[in-house]
Amino acid sequence: MSTPASPPVSPLQIGPHTVSPPVVLAPMAGITNAPFRTLCRSFAEGEAFAGGESKDAASGGKGLFVSEMITTRALVERNEKTMQLVHFDASEKPRSIQLYGVDPATVGKAVRMIAEEDLADHIDLNFGCPVPKVTRKGGGSALPYKRNLLRAILKEAVSGAGDLPVTMKMRKGIDDDHITFLDAGRIAVEEGVTSIALHGRTAAQHYGGTADWDAIARLKEHVPEIPVLGNGDIWSAQDAVRMVRETGCDGVVVGRGCLGRPWLFADLVAAFEGREQDVLKPSLREVADIMVRHATLLGEWIGDEARGVIDFRKHVAWYLKGFAVGSEMRKRLAITSSLDELRSGLDELDLDQPWPAGADGPRGRTSGNNRVVLPDGWLKDPYDCAGIGEDAELDTSGG
Repeated sequence: MSTPASPPVSPLQIGPHTVSPPVVLAPMAGITNAPFRTLCRSFAEGEAFAGGESKDAASGGKGLFVSEMITTRALVERNEKTMQLVHFDASEKPRSIQLYGVDPATVGKAVRMIAEEDLADHIDLNFGCPVPKVTRKGGGSALPYKRNLLRAILKEAVSGAGDLPVTMKMRKGIDDDHITFLDAGRIAVEEGVTSIALHGRTAAQHYGGTADWDAIARLKEHVPEIPVLGNGDIWSAQDAVRMVRETGCDGVVVGRGCLGRPWLFADLVAAFEGREQDVLKPSLREVADIMVRHATLLGEWIGDEARGVIDFRKHVAWYLKGFAVGSEMRKRLAITSSLDELRSGLDELDLDQPWPAGADGPRGRTSGNNRVVLPDGWLKDPYDCAGIGEDAELDTSGG
């Protein structure tokens, strides 16, 4: 099956950085660390499954690959784990950090630290995370409901960033009764945000149901001054092209679609560049090689092979989705603690299996209709932000 050739899409301009094609790896806690970004970039830049150097590494590559969530308090306090998470490989250009924060003063300190110490080239602000540990502090997808607080954070971030572009990622709102994305988009424009990414779901939906692409189109019409990127239910390159055509958005942000499938970025780049190519459907042998490479990169990044393989365990089910692998072997592979153990287990599989039908579809958790955990009285007044301060900040980054 080939990706349909389509007219090339205009590059995305984020401050001084040209992102071409306009494809962004969504920041995902515990996932989009340096090793995973390396894998995704390598496929975007034309690397084949056999491995080797990526074609465009020296030029900075294609697309934008964002770090996992960095909490502003942990960054300001120079938490050891956080400082590792903000370390980028020399080939990562531009270096993109996503920040989470609730207190404007702390966000401002973190942004100034990034700018002054040259820790990144681009800062994205997280207003989309729906998990309880974030929303119960008033952060993530809960925060845009407090319009004045959102404005104060954006003002501090943009003023502290200097020449660094500041972008934001958000959801439609808390739930269907508390929709915030249009107000938040207008505030972002007024405070100098460079672009906005919208996940077409509410916090209450988490990842359930169907993403509302019409909301993406409405936001694009509402804030024509800056680029709008669409996020939600992009499982293939065809989905991404269709989103741009149907909504008029300026680019796409891809999250769960690439879990256990970093080669999706090769399809995305081809589609947005108007090149027709066969959709990559690797055999289990090729997938196994990528799994070992991913675990190896994690071990090298952490500095300990066993810890790298343990961190890799969460990815096993995503990589093996749809393949004929028995439940006992899946469990065994998900508790490995060395590269030899991982490789030997994979070698026992029928590695000649072709890519399974249906494995391109949804992956990751899809539960929806969740009660959003919020601070007491959060919904009483969409403008009052009394009581929000440094103690509302999370003290750890990532997953």
